[in-house]
Amino acid sequence: MRNTITVMNAKGGVGKSTLVLALAETLANDHGKKVLVIDSDAQASISHMLLPQERLEAIQTGARTFVDYLIRNVLEQAQMPWRDFVAGGASDVDDARSIDLLPSDTHLTLFEREVSKADHERQLRITIGALLREARDLYDLVLIDSAPGLSVLTESWLREADFYVSPTRPDYICSRGLEFLRRFRERDAHMGFAEPLGVIINMKDPHSAEDAQYEQWLRQNAEHKCFRQPILRVSPLQAATRFAPRTRSYWAKYPGQTGACLRELAAELLERLAAPDAPRKRDTALGRAVRG
Repeated sequence: MRNTITVMNAKGGVGKSTLVLALAETLANDHGKKVLVIDSDAQASISHMLLPQERLEAIQTGARTFVDYLIRNVLEQAQMPWRDFVAGGASDVDDARSIDLLPSDTHLTLFEREVSKADHERQLRITIGALLREARDLYDLVLIDSAPGLSVLTESWLREADFYVSPTRPDYICSRGLEFLRRFRERDAHMGFAEPLGVIINMKDPHSAEDAQYEQWLRQNAEHKCFRQPILRVSPLQAATRFAPRTRSYWAKYPGQTGACLRELAAELLERLAAPDAPRKRDTALGRAVRG
C-alpha cells in the first residue's frame, strides 16, 4: 500500500506543521486511521503540538528522538530499530489516540551537517527507505513534516516517500516555492521522486480579495492539482497548536467551519490515495539497491 506522504514546500511560513497536526487528528478521529507522524524539522514544531512539554523534554534529554535514531543508524551505523524511538498515543484529542510520533530535536541541523561532511548521504537515504518500507505495513498513513528548503534529509524524504503534498499560502512568494520544488523534481529523474499528490491552499484570509485572486491563479494551473477545500487562516487553528493539559473532543479543538473544512480536506486526501489511476512511483537503481 502506498501511504507515505511528505508535506513539503520550499518556502517556510505556509502553516505546514499546523496542517499536518490537523490532518493527522482528523484522520484518526473521523476515519479511525492509525497514523505515524514523523517530525523532520529541527524546530520540532509538530512534536510540541502533539506531546505535553514535560514528556517531550524527557524524550529529548533521554536521547530517544528521531534525530537520535538517525545518529545511531547513519553516523554510528548501529542498526537500532526505529520503533524504539516512537512516542505512542500522541495528541490531546480524546478520540484521536491512534497517532504515533517520531519526535524531533534542535540538533537535527548538526546531524545533517555531519552527514554532508562525512559523505553519508547514501546511508541516510538507505535508512529512510528502510524505515518507510516497514512503516507502510504498520500504519494506515505516514505523514512527514519536512523542513522548508532542500536539505539532505528533505531530499531523502522526497525520493523515498510515495507522495508529497505541498501546502501554500495564496501569495506570490509562497507560490514560488512550488515552482522551486517542481524544478528540483525534474533534476536527476533517474534517482526517483515522490509523486505529487496535490497543492493545499492554506492560511487563506477569507476577507482578502488578493488571496482570492491568487487562489484562482493557483487553481488555473492543472499541474498543481489543487485540493478542492482551502484552509482558512482562523483563530481556532492557531489555538490548536498548543497542547492542552486535558484531553478534549475534536469539535472543541476544531469548532464549526474549521472542523468542517478539515474533514472535507481529509476525505479528499483519502480519495486521492485510493484513486485506481494514481501513478506508480518510478523504480530507481538506488531504490532497488535499498530494497536488496
